[in-house]
Amino acid sequence: MILTFGSINADFIVPVPKLPQPGETVLGGSYELLPGGKGANQALAARRAGADVILAGAVGRDSFAGIALASLRNDGVDTRLVHDLELPTGCAMIMVSRAGENLIAVAPGANMGVRCDWVPEDLLDPKTILIAQLEVPPYETQALIRRVRRRGGRCVLNLAPALPIDSALLPEIDLLVANESEAAMMSTDPIGTAGRLRQGLVVTRGAAGASAFLSDGSRLDFPALAIDPVDTTGAGDTFVGVLAAALDLGASLEAALRRASAAAGLACLARGAQTAMPGAAAIDAAMAHLPPG
Repeated sequence: MILTFGSINADFIVPVPKLPQPGETVLGGSYELLPGGKGANQALAARRAGADVILAGAVGRDSFAGIALASLRNDGVDTRLVHDLELPTGCAMIMVSRAGENLIAVAPGANMGVRCDWVPEDLLDPKTILIAQLEVPPYETQALIRRVRRRGGRCVLNLAPALPIDSALLPEIDLLVANESEAAMMSTDPIGTAGRLRQGLVVTRGAAGASAFLSDGSRLDFPALAIDPVDTTGAGDTFVGVLAAALDLGASLEAALRRASAAAGLACLARGAQTAMPGAAAIDAAMAHLPPG
């Protein structure tokens, strides 16, 4: 079972010819309002990949809450640990260029009220895989990681956004997942960081694929699908969710990473984080087109 602890947002997406520079105004196309948030995205990606998923998080008591939760409930994510608070639902403002690149600002709203004590102890056992990020209060995330580890569960932490984390927490984390900029902000020594983790550090590299620096000092490199991206917004979240789902379903780490890499490529083929997330059958088919590592 996968427990996802993280943010739930409504995403305002504006297509633009190019991303603006500081002080520049760019005229975009018609905006879309879609569900998002790293916690919600990763929960949905794991669910579509075949895992049983419970999401813990928060929304506001406003019109955006239903939009933020609709896809999760339609796909069978368990939302009983999602609380509604007297705060606005989190919102993300996303600009997407014609090249598929994005620029994102987040107003966290209710996400800042998420608490780890909403997760009951009976959900935590050696079969639990926790997916967490840093879009909810980091001290709550860190406290839940420690609780999961005490009960023998596994922890996958996505270092996004790239906020400082307690170095004493690293030995409690199985896999730390970051993109290149996030990983560089944390450390210039990925091998040293990996050695402090239970399994290792995974660095996603966009079109260049991903690299896993394992705690035993070894390294694995995984190619990306060859695609023409439409929108890369949900690729990283898809990678994390599918990685955790594959591990939950019994795959080896190497197999899980290859599957996550294929899924992340598929997630770039449509606009919006959640709308583009692939199901298990689509990932199976894409694996045949993934170049060898």
